[in-house]
Amino acid sequence: MIDTVLSAKPTPTILDVAAMAGVSHQTVSRVLNGQAYVSEETLRKVNEAIAILGYRRNLTARALVTGNTRIIGTLVTYASMTGPSGALLAIERTARSRGYWLSMVGLQSNDPDEVVEVISHFKVQGVDGIIAVAQTQVCVDTTLEASAGMPLVLVTSGAVAAGHPTVDIDQYGAAERLVMMLRDLGHTRIAHISGPTGDLHGDVRVAAWRDTLPAGQSPEELQVEGDWSSASGYTAAASLLALDTPPTAIFAGNDQMAIGALRTLHERDIKVPDEISVVGFDNIVGADYSIPPLTTIRQNHDALGFAAMELLLDAIDRKPARNVKIPGELIDRASTAPPPAHVPSGWLSKMRGPK
Repeated sequence: MIDTVLSAKPTPTILDVAAMAGVSHQTVSRVLNGQAYVSEETLRKVNEAIAILGYRRNLTARALVTGNTRIIGTLVTYASMTGPSGALLAIERTARSRGYWLSMVGLQSNDPDEVVEVISHFKVQGVDGIIAVAQTQVCVDTTLEASAGMPLVLVTSGAVAAGHPTVDIDQYGAAERLVMMLRDLGHTRIAHISGPTGDLHGDVRVAAWRDTLPAGQSPEELQVEGDWSSASGYTAAASLLALDTPPTAIFAGNDQMAIGALRTLHERDIKVPDEISVVGFDNIVGADYSIPPLTTIRQNHDALGFAAMELLLDAIDRKPARNVKIPGELIDRASTAPPPAHVPSGWLSKMRGPK
C-alpha cells in the first residue's frame, strides 16, 4: 500500500497579494479598507490578485493588530414591532455599506439586568461601539450607565443627558402635524388610541396630541390606551364610540391600531371618512390597501440608520456629540375628510353598536 501525503495549500497573505499586484502591502491595505488615494489601475490589479489567490481577510488577526473588530453591538427594545425593526434593518444596511457588521440582541423584557448582560456581552466581543434602539427610559438609563466609556449612540425619544449622541424620528412634530391636519379639516373632537404607557414613542405622540387638541376638549375622556395591536385598536374604537358625544376623528398611535379601529367602524356601517376620519402612524406595508387607504406618517428609517451610523463613527473618533431629529412625512390618503355638516340619520345608533 502506498501512502499519499497531501500537503495543505498555504493560505495566501496580504504580502502575497502585494507581490502579485506589484504594489506595497500598505497599498493593499488601503484597498481593503476602502480608503481614498488609490488609482483605478492599482485598484484593478489588487482586486485581480485577490481573486486569483483566493485571499480572505483574517478579521481576528486584523483586530489584534488594529484594536478594531468592525463589529457594532446593537440592542433593540420591542424588536418585533414595526418602528424598532425598521430602524434596525436600516442601521444594518448602513453599517454593512461602511464595512461593519452587527451583533444584534433583541431585548426580551424591560429588565435592567438584561440590558447590563447584553452590554457585558458586547464588551467581551470587543465591539467598536454600540447603537441602542431604546424605546423605554429604563433601557436608555441602564444602557448609558453600563456602557460608560464606550462609543454609544441612542436611537430614542427618551431623556438623555447632554454630551451623548442621539437620533430619532421627530415623533412630536409628526404627531402634531397629524392633529393639526384634522383641526384644519374642521374637526373639534379628536380622540387618540395611544400606545402602552412607558413606551417612549407612544408617550411623545400622546403629549403632541394633548398639546394640539382644540381648546375645551377633555384628553382624559378622549384617550384610550392600546398595546400597538390591531385587536387593541378594535376594542379602543368601540369604547370611544360609546361616549355620550363620540369623536369625529380618531388618531391611532400606529397603523395596526388604526386598522383595528377601521374594522370596528366597518362592522357598524360607519362610513370613513364621510362620518368619521381615521389616521395612523408608521405607514406600514399595506396601509395603502386598507379600506379606505390610511392617512398616516412615514418614518424615514433609511435616514435614521444613516444618521445613527454617522454619529457612532463620530463617537469612535471622539468628535463632539450631536442630536439629530428626522422629520416624519405625512402621507395623505382617503381616510380623512371634513366632519359632516350635520348628524346623519341613525348616526348615534350606529355609534353605539348592537345592544
